[in-house]
Amino acid sequence: MPVGKPNAALFCFLLVFYCPACPFPHCSLSSLFLSSFFPFLSKIIKVRVIDDEEYEKNKTFYLEISGPRLVGSNDTKEEQLKEVEEDEEALAGKDEDDQRVADMGRPMLGDHVKLEVIIEESYEFKNTVDKLIKKTNLALLVGTNSWRDQFIEAITVSAGEDDDDDECGEEKLPSCFDYVMHFLTVFWKVLFAFVPPTDYWNGWACFVVSICMIGLLTAVIGDLASHFGCTVGLKDSVTAVVFVALGTSVPDTFASKVAATQDQYADASIGNVTGSNAVNVFLGIGVAWSIAAIYHNSRGEEFRVDPGQLAFSVTLFTIFAFIAVGTLMYRRRPDIGGELGGPRTAKVLTTMLFFSLWLLYILFSSLEAYCHIKGF
Repeated sequence: MPVGKPNAALFCFLLVFYCPACPFPHCSLSSLFLSSFFPFLSKIIKVRVIDDEEYEKNKTFYLEISGPRLVGSNDTKEEQLKEVEEDEEALAGKDEDDQRVADMGRPMLGDHVKLEVIIEESYEFKNTVDKLIKKTNLALLVGTNSWRDQFIEAITVSAGEDDDDDECGEEKLPSCFDYVMHFLTVFWKVLFAFVPPTDYWNGWACFVVSICMIGLLTAVIGDLASHFGCTVGLKDSVTAVVFVALGTSVPDTFASKVAATQDQYADASIGNVTGSNAVNVFLGIGVAWSIAAIYHNSRGEEFRVDPGQLAFSVTLFTIFAFIAVGTLMYRRRPDIGGELGGPRTAKVLTTMLFFSLWLLYILFSSLEAYCHIKGF
């Protein structure tokens, strides 16, 4: 390699790469650079790292300084190697004292001649790939190809999910609790087995039919709860906030639980709760009242809705909602870590607080409905 100065020191660097996916894990590459032989000068080495946009773990390579030697300005690589061999032969022919003096006159390496360089993986890209893999596995898990598979799955008693058993490779047998839950839910499993499989129309058929069936079941549950309240002598407002709300919110609760366990953040689970309530209030009540208002107006009648205990219930719900949101914001402290999860004590206290708010809401709404306390 030609050099710019005749009195320059040649340093040889050895780059040893390690790639887990490579069949030849140790590949060496020599790189030469020149530096003036003065202690106050330095040389910056630039190593080009190629980004192949593939998901890879940490990579490591080593930068090692080999023995320095003087070279001429127009020496080729073969001539340089030949000079090194001649110098070594000349030193070997001298006696021990002369060889020691000659070695002392050579450029000397420092104590640190080897450097390890670690290229860390991109954690943002890793999270993206993990989410895509999780969604792909979830789609393979819940996807169905035919109605036959759906009905077979509906009437089959399956064991609960357990990651430890999957790692051991042993199939888990259904427990007594699994049989009891299957007996209680087999009707709903068979009913929803009539929903088209997810492979039809890219899942749109399953989505539309599922939404229609959920709406139909919600209406049936509302009527059953109203008749149950009438049978036991409860007012409609109490029946609505206790039985109807509980029955229609159980699916949202399980959906939020699944979202919380499968997502790294709490956005999906909390957004499902707030979004479902927004749909119930704005879309559910708004569409129903709009249709009723249009119908009565077309017949020349005036449509009015008796507010009843609505003002008291909405005010009480708003107060408890502010308490709940404030609790979630407080849980963002470093000692807890976020809206969901965290230390066991924080989880238990938050659960007890939210459960107490629900019981207090039912209690105060029922007392106001039966005129034990004065509302608005």
